Amino acid sequence: MRKIACFLSLICFVFGSVHASFILLPMDLKQVNHLKAYGIAYWIIDQKIDVYWLLNYRGGSFAFINTKVFEKECITRGVSYEVVSDGEFARIRAEIANPEVNQEVIKLEKAPKIAVYTPEYNERGERVQPWDDAVTLALTYAEIPFDKIYDREIINDLLPKYDWLHLHHEDFTGQFGRFYNGYHTQAWYIENQSRQERLSKELGFAKVSQCKLAVAKKIKEYVAGGGFMFAMCSATDSYDIALAAEGMDICAVYYDGDGTDQNLNARLDFSKTLAFKDFTLKENPLEYEFSSIDNFQDRKIEVDNDYFNLFEFSAKWDPVPTMLTQNHTKTIKGFMGQTTAFKKGLIKSNVLIMGDTKSVDEVRYIHGEYNFGTWTFYGGHDPEDYQHKVGDPPTDLSLHPNSPGYRLILNNVLFPAAKKKERKT
Repeated sequence: MRKIACFLSLICFVFGSVHASFILLPMDLKQVNHLKAYGIAYWIIDQKIDVYWLLNYRGGSFAFINTKVFEKECITRGVSYEVVSDGEFARIRAEIANPEVNQEVIKLEKAPKIAVYTPEYNERGERVQPWDDAVTLALTYAEIPFDKIYDREIINDLLPKYDWLHLHHEDFTGQFGRFYNGYHTQAWYIENQSRQERLSKELGFAKVSQCKLAVAKKIKEYVAGGGFMFAMCSATDSYDIALAAEGMDICAVYYDGDGTDQNLNARLDFSKTLAFKDFTLKENPLEYEFSSIDNFQDRKIEVDNDYFNLFEFSAKWDPVPTMLTQNHTKTIKGFMGQTTAFKKGLIKSNVLIMGDTKSVDEVRYIHGEYNFGTWTFYGGHDPEDYQHKVGDPPTDLSLHPNSPGYRLILNNVLFPAAKKKERKT
């Protein structure tokens, strides 16, 4: 009995629990740092402490048991919090449980192990590609741990170690982002192509396009087995293009040393894709565009009017899309990328649309299931850099701690932490 008493005393000392109270992280306009709040929630879950995600309550707030350690961490990270009594938290939960209120409580109980698919750095420790990645920036700023993996790790079947995978700005077709026309004489382009070709050969592939297809198929298997995949910018459409073009050479001589196959568009197999159908490939190999999926050339919208709207879902009946669209606003400032937005008519009927711009008939944010896993595609490159150009410096998220666009990224990071029964749609 004495050992048990000592153990309990130690637990109380370490956590400094404050009896009968909870910490509430408001995610409405009273939160001074929305992005860091996600990091707090992840950190708490990682301590094996349940976090309650209050869907549609004050912008999708988080709540967890109150301890001195947790309060100190909120203060250290600059995250707004409120202490509510046990009785008050019970009242909030009762209010949310009202069937006439579009709110729900989701328990987050297991911190997902996160991987970011991103190119290796060169020998000087510098990025091979002269652009940053919004998800890497978000995870780093929110202080959420992640591992970097690339083709070698995926081909060697290390992907199942992870619960959640983000696809960095990537070209899965083997055309090096179709940057040839404007950048093929640049040192970064030459080095990137050289490294890609060398890595592909080391992994047993004659061409980069063959390696990328194998990686895409491994990722699809990962999703089918229960993994969660999230992609932005060119990693969205180029991924589906690679799957649809399996067995064909769609790379011009500039990219793999020989010409393309004939009659490509008539031979695309849309049954293999996750999100898109009926698209056509851009036949000019020097054009900075992969296919007809991206709505960039047809969007005709002024910068000041470039916004997209998040859909509203039933928190009690559709918790997954509700989690993925939590925000303190339903209107999100638009931003461009190599793949900016998706043409609505080219999206499969079983895909869930979560954000669109109706004035130009385009979709920005979509989600789907594949066997036991899910995937989410988010158009554009960086939510706080409207037209991110090659060579631009990384976005400083300390200047955008309340970014609605970045919140969508971090919703996806926490989504796999929900209890499995609560993730079902």
